[in-house]
Amino acid sequence: MRLARVMGTVVMTQKLASLTGQRFLIVQPVTAAGKSNGEPFVALDTVSAGRGELVSIVEKREGAKAFGENDLPSDGTIVAIIDEVRSVK
Repeated sequence: MRLARVMGTVVMTQKLASLTGQRFLIVQPVTAAGKSNGEPFVALDTVSAGRGELVSIVEKREGAKAFGENDLPSDGTIVAIIDEVRSVK
């Protein structure tokens, strides 16, 4: 898992049937301190996250497993909205 900030939405006029009804968001990976950490990418949204929210993302094969389907093409899936990040000492 990694943290990301929601930057916006993606609208698609055509997509695979297995993606019908799914929402796509543009996310910016961030560090625990909130600084950008990599390039933005598109992720499937399972939690109705909004613009500016901090979210947790699972990637690669685990991203598709969040939907319980083996054939859903997803490189990244939003699985949680983060309320707070605390440092561990």
